[in-house]
Amino acid sequence: MNKTLRHAVTLLLAGLVLVLGASAASADNGPIKLEVIGDGGHNVNVLATWKKNGQPVEEIVEATLTAKSADGRSFGPVQLRSASEGQNVYQPAEPLPNGEWSVTVTATKPSKAQATTKVTAQDLKASPMAAAEALTRDRAAAAADSEDSSGSLLKIGIIVLVAVLALGAFAVIMRRRGLYARR
Repeated sequence: MNKTLRHAVTLLLAGLVLVLGASAASADNGPIKLEVIGDGGHNVNVLATWKKNGQPVEEIVEATLTAKSADGRSFGPVQLRSASEGQNVYQPAEPLPNGEWSVTVTATKPSKAQATTKVTAQDLKASPMAAAEALTRDRAAAAADSEDSSGSLLKIGIIVLVAVLALGAFAVIMRRRGLYARR
């Protein structure tokens, strides 16, 4: 390979590493996204991801949960604690009482964020079918929110495709100008 072409390939690869590495590193300083999901019983799971790229928040998230029912009852504020289900999953320190709740989670660290959703809290023994329906409904709402993260992978794929096309165009131009000779 011609020395000029080798330098161009090296620069292109270094640029890709810088672009992809910089976007991953800068995501740690950006805003976070909270997904609030009822478990069909009395618990609530909160998933914390970086808004920019959808990656899990590895830092400790400081957040509280409050809830209001249609009949005027209120619950909280209750601190969230790290759950055993995953690194970026949080749960309230106390379970929700029975009822339909509008649950709001407010985070203060690593960045400010807030999310509100409807959750049904009930005894699982009393109505397993209703609990399953509530869990399915809550998961469907959370899944609709998580579709945003698939856009990051598409952007990275487009960047790589453009880089490969640019490299190919560069090789064609170099060959036509006689600067690239086969050995």
